[in-house]
Amino acid sequence: MLYRAAFLLCLSLTGWSARAQSVLDPALLERVRQLAETAARATAPPETRVAVEIGALDARLRLAPCRQVQPYLPTGMSAWGRSRIGLRCTDGVARWNVTLPVRVSVFGRVVVAATPLPAGVNLSQEHLAMADIDIAAEPGAVFTDASALLGRTLGRPLAAADAVRAPALKSRQWFAAGETVQVRAAGSGFAIVAEAQALGPGLEGQDVKVRFESGRVASGRAVGERRVELLL
Repeated sequence: MLYRAAFLLCLSLTGWSARAQSVLDPALLERVRQLAETAARATAPPETRVAVEIGALDARLRLAPCRQVQPYLPTGMSAWGRSRIGLRCTDGVARWNVTLPVRVSVFGRVVVAATPLPAGVNLSQEHLAMADIDIAAEPGAVFTDASALLGRTLGRPLAAADAVRAPALKSRQWFAAGETVQVRAAGSGFAIVAEAQALGPGLEGQDVKVRFESGRVASGRAVGERRVELLL
């Protein structure tokens, strides 16, 4: 009995449940970095640079010894910005599953505000500049061509050197209610084009109802000047 008690005490003192950081050997950290970088590059624009900063596991965790730790990207977890990489023990005394914080930066040359810009300004060339920034630092699509932004209206103010992102722009109205629009209906292996009357304003990227000459009403997406796309 005394021997058994001494043995159990020895296990507790030597860390039968190891501190969390002890599982993060250099080889595993490199696999985590490669996984995060690969996931980020899958959706990153061409000619961008990806950098991965790996955080630390919760110091309060006690993990059983593991001979094989598998890193993975949890379902629904973002591959950009502040995220987490899963670590699961697949061969050890006990199976465990934890997540490791990471920060993934994606550096690219994009359109930014040349000066502080107020909400409501109609963008012109003098308002815009190009700069290398971390496009993963905030949500929202960025632009690599300033000409695509000319004439667009800001929906919120931007500080100098802020990226001009899609959420900062007011939605364009492609047509008004009552206007005749061209509807492109597409399905598996076919596409047809017909005219219809818009039953509401066509706001960029939003659904709108249209009425065909036959009287049939359908809902499609406003995609351009007097153009609606209907997916069947």
